[in-house]
Amino acid sequence: MRSFGKSAIILAIVSITSLMPAYVSAQSASSTGHRVAVVDVAYIFKMHAGIRAEVAKVEQDLKAFDGTLKAKQAGLKAAAEQLKTFKIGSTEYAAQEQEVALMESKLRVDMASKRRQLAATEARIYFQNYKRITDGVKFMANHYKINLVLRYNSDEMDLEKPDTVIRGVMKNIVYHDEDLDMTKAIMQYLTQTMEKQATAPNTGTQRN
Repeated sequence: MRSFGKSAIILAIVSITSLMPAYVSAQSASSTGHRVAVVDVAYIFKMHAGIRAEVAKVEQDLKAFDGTLKAKQAGLKAAAEQLKTFKIGSTEYAAQEQEVALMESKLRVDMASKRRQLAATEARIYFQNYKRITDGVKFMANHYKINLVLRYNSDEMDLEKPDTVIRGVMKNIVYHDEDLDMTKAIMQYLTQTMEKQATAPNTGTQRN
């Protein structure tokens, strides 16, 4: 259970809701109609400091593993070179050949295991933060009686980068009023939620 959940939302109400007064004013005149907002999820993942810090830890872990991997590869290469110094069929050759095979096998297992670990860690980062983002969207939508929140991409097209042009012409939302954008509010919600998680005491107890 996440004991920080309700308190995080309560603490967020005063500061976060103040970020969208223009949105309320823009749609108050049509209170009988549907309210719509947009959020740039990709921008949040790319620019939010907390998420970037979590991703940086994974990258640092990968760099540290690369250093270990290179050392093991160098050891394997040295063992293979030493194998050449023994006469084929000799006891020494057989023992060294087995050693090289074992080193190579262990290296492959370690690499596969690390890839799975890093992939799982990265997936957890995206899963947890996407859940935080959607929780924030739901909170803001409920608070402002918003009926629909659409995902959009704020990246601009650049003729020097053809891939950005392709993504640009494929955007689902062609135009939106800036007052409908709740991205900044969601980023602040995400920051407060992450800070609350980091400081909340672990009240869970283990049961035998």
